[in-house]
Amino acid sequence: MITLKVIVVVAVAAAVLSTAFAVASQSFVDFLATAQDAELRKNTIGGHTAGYGLHETSGDVLDPASSSSNTASDEVAIDPDTYLRSFNYGRVSNLTNGSTVREFTLVADDRQTMEISPGVFYNVWTFNGTIPGPTLRATEGDLIRINFINNGTKPHSIHTHGIHKAGMDGVFETINPHGRFVYEFYAEAFGVFPYHCHVTPLEEHISRGLYGVYIVDPKTPRPEADEMVMIMNGFDTDFDTENNFYSVNTIPYYYMHHPIEIEEGKLVRVYLVNMLEFDQINNFHLHGNLYQLYRSGTSMAPDEYTDMVTMSQGERAILEFNYKYPGQYMFHAHKTEFAEKGWMGLFVVKDPTQTGGSDGSDSSSTRLLETKTISGDVGT
Repeated sequence: MITLKVIVVVAVAAAVLSTAFAVASQSFVDFLATAQDAELRKNTIGGHTAGYGLHETSGDVLDPASSSSNTASDEVAIDPDTYLRSFNYGRVSNLTNGSTVREFTLVADDRQTMEISPGVFYNVWTFNGTIPGPTLRATEGDLIRINFINNGTKPHSIHTHGIHKAGMDGVFETINPHGRFVYEFYAEAFGVFPYHCHVTPLEEHISRGLYGVYIVDPKTPRPEADEMVMIMNGFDTDFDTENNFYSVNTIPYYYMHHPIEIEEGKLVRVYLVNMLEFDQINNFHLHGNLYQLYRSGTSMAPDEYTDMVTMSQGERAILEFNYKYPGQYMFHAHKTEFAEKGWMGLFVVKDPTQTGGSDGSDSSSTRLLETKTISGDVGT
């Protein structure tokens, strides 16, 4: 039986903890109010405050004529074909010292829905209305300026992997609903990096879609190639912290039904990023070929020649390969559960000298997905 003495002790302890938390919180607010980092403060509109629960202000509403409601907006339609080869180089200008400035705008929204699979609708959180967010691209040494606008109903931020000042890290500060912030830093290391929201609970912000890819090209360009971006991701649609669907570029099985066409003999460069939540690893296996693997893309020399790479969340790499023979070749996660729940696709290798498939096959997705039975002698 709980005695009155125990109840009193618990109540006193709770009061002490509550008072301590309030004092600590107020101390942090006072610190922010008296901070000397004027450059950080002048870039802030709409509550760039402590990232773990202190949200007191709001800012301008983006396009209030169409965005003043907190209710769910229109359904999101994702186009993995367009995303695959789309690169956003920003609005380009130059500083007086000749440095290139690349200016981007990213708008976060958490009010949209998407049909993940036929009949399965899910509340997705997006950058610029899509999952993944746009692929930002620059050259080493460029000044990057990201105009971030939170058009959602919850606090959000942008954390970009790479080198930058602490005030540009997007971790301890968040942008309140309808707030804005300008992230500014130099692209100091070449490679491929993820960017994502870094507000707690972090797993919710990532699993719902607030992430994208940031590519920094070396000053001496890589060889010309057919370039594409692939983000390995998935969705937990029944909220049990286990994914129900897996994919590359968001839509399960998309590249099985819409195979990616590439040319025989032409160099292909894949910027591969793993942003899958709730699973410890993910991987990429290429059929009928091997690729040069550049981990993180931060070196011009490959780390490995392989057909299989395994990554934890946030890891990334550049894959380079070309096909010697025309035909259709699978790529997929080499974890059976992921592949059979949507993470698989096809490359269709075309002979550039042929108007149709070099093997005489029809290139329609229906034809490509047929199963063929081949009879003949078995070699010894």
